[in-house]
Amino acid sequence: MALPINPIEQPRMYQQTLLQDGLCDLLENMKFVDCVLKIKDKELPCHRLVLAACSSYFKAMFQSDSEESKKREVVLENVEPGVMAMVLKYIYTSDISLTENNVQDIFMVANMFQIPSIFTVCISFLRGRLGLANCLAIFRLGLLLDCPELAVAARDYVCDHYQLIVRDHDYHQLGPSELAAIIISDSLNVDSEEVVFESVLRWVLYDEDDRLTDLPDLLECVRFRLIPLDYFANKVESHEWICSNPEIQRKLQLVKDAHAGKLPEGSREKSTKSTTQDDEEEEDNMLPGILNNKPRFGMFLKDLMLLISETGTVAYDPVGNECYMASVSTQVPKNHCSLVTKENQVFVAGGLFYSEDNKDDPLNSYFLQFDPVSSDWLGMPPLPTPRCLFGMAEAENSIFVVGGKELKEGEHALDTVMIYDRHSFKWGESDPLPYTVYGHGTVSHNGLLYVIGGKGKSKKCLKKVCVYNPKKFEWKELPPLKTARSLFGITVHKDKIYVAAGVTDTGLTSTVEVYDIAKNQWSEFVEFPQERSSLSLVTMDGSLYAMGGFAMMPSEGSEELAPTEMNDIWKFEEGENNWNGILREISFASGSTIVGMRLNTLRLTKM
Repeated sequence: MALPINPIEQPRMYQQTLLQDGLCDLLENMKFVDCVLKIKDKELPCHRLVLAACSSYFKAMFQSDSEESKKREVVLENVEPGVMAMVLKYIYTSDISLTENNVQDIFMVANMFQIPSIFTVCISFLRGRLGLANCLAIFRLGLLLDCPELAVAARDYVCDHYQLIVRDHDYHQLGPSELAAIIISDSLNVDSEEVVFESVLRWVLYDEDDRLTDLPDLLECVRFRLIPLDYFANKVESHEWICSNPEIQRKLQLVKDAHAGKLPEGSREKSTKSTTQDDEEEEDNMLPGILNNKPRFGMFLKDLMLLISETGTVAYDPVGNECYMASVSTQVPKNHCSLVTKENQVFVAGGLFYSEDNKDDPLNSYFLQFDPVSSDWLGMPPLPTPRCLFGMAEAENSIFVVGGKELKEGEHALDTVMIYDRHSFKWGESDPLPYTVYGHGTVSHNGLLYVIGGKGKSKKCLKKVCVYNPKKFEWKELPPLKTARSLFGITVHKDKIYVAAGVTDTGLTSTVEVYDIAKNQWSEFVEFPQERSSLSLVTMDGSLYAMGGFAMMPSEGSEELAPTEMNDIWKFEEGENNWNGILREISFASGSTIVGMRLNTLRLTKM
């Protein structure tokens, strides 16, 4: 129930409410009605004064000297009666039921009859619902209705998600000027200019006969000076469309000249003239668009360690020794598992929550995806069978949750494999493991899923290693580990699987093993400097890092050893063939899972 308006504190709103309520009452009782809007076979009674006050279109109509302006009945074309009825209801009551199905029609009517209040409401509604599925349609609608606020908001969303948008069917329906308005933007979230160039080619290819003539103008928006010289020579200059077009060849010659240090006559990248120079002179000194070499927004990506915990998400740059706040959200559960995909997307699964919607099986595990644009964790369809100590990896555009212990009475070890299809956004069940296992390591490489070590039904550590081929739907046994272990660090680094430290049947270990995928064999590696469990291994920017875990350390005031969480970072130095400690303590690592991810530091707040 709405709170009453205080006439002393809010006199304007109080008077407006009384006035609107009074006008609505007059309409409901058909008092002073002097106008009827005739739309097809529907008649909508109203007041000329109210229409004129809300719409400059009707105000101009009723003020004109035409015969139509004096008639009681006003015939309206190109509008649906139901839509106009909703518009009238809003004018009299401030109440309108916008949905994704009707908002475009109402927006068009508000634009046609110049009703700014409804126009603003529609803009707010559409901006609040911008998503991958509708951003291009909203962008085009904003351009069609000459609404810069909506068009810019939608374009910014498209730029943020450009590398996903270019795969969409709607991308190929853009007109040349619409595409140019997007790819000319500095805020394009692409990590290389090659992405822009290739997306333009795909757009042209969709309708080559009609679009080839648009290619020269579109290539003006591509920043060729940001493209590596070998790619420029092999992929750009040699392309058949470019080779056969003299106009494009002339433009690309400017790029080659710029690489050689020659800019067009009278053009400079940095003006040294005084700020009082006139605009015309400044315009003469501007570089052609094709010579623009300003990095795009997405080119400020850095390889960072993402430390994910229930207290927030922090990104750490081991090269610059800097921390950034990636997300303040505290909805990530304890005892979760995290995964970064080859598309640089981060997912988290785990924890336990009660779902009232599912009466038969109300217990579920969280499943979240990190959104670097909003710096938040997005809720995804929950993991149907709650579990802990499981493995998680990706293959064939799906996410696999492998084995673990069920979070129910008994906590039985599992051999089941849940699979999340990223196309349908649904969970299903894959082929089960050949054995039950928990506390194991799971990674993927070249479309194959590897499950290593862990503990079985007997609670004894395993040496077992197996691989799953999602295309053949089959598990295959591989050479076993040299040391049976569980709760260890694992990662794929330079086409090899590294397994470090962990728990054995006799205690903790510091040994490291490497599986050469090509040779199908295990070999020993340089030991980690300390025996630990739950060590995190991360491969990032060609380097191998180890972080955190638990070690047996003397407790305070006693020499008795107790499990102690470690929050340090180590890097393996290949030249020296040893582990080098690079940070003694990073408090944000406490209780965290850690993945290597490329993030845009312009979005992040330095800590």
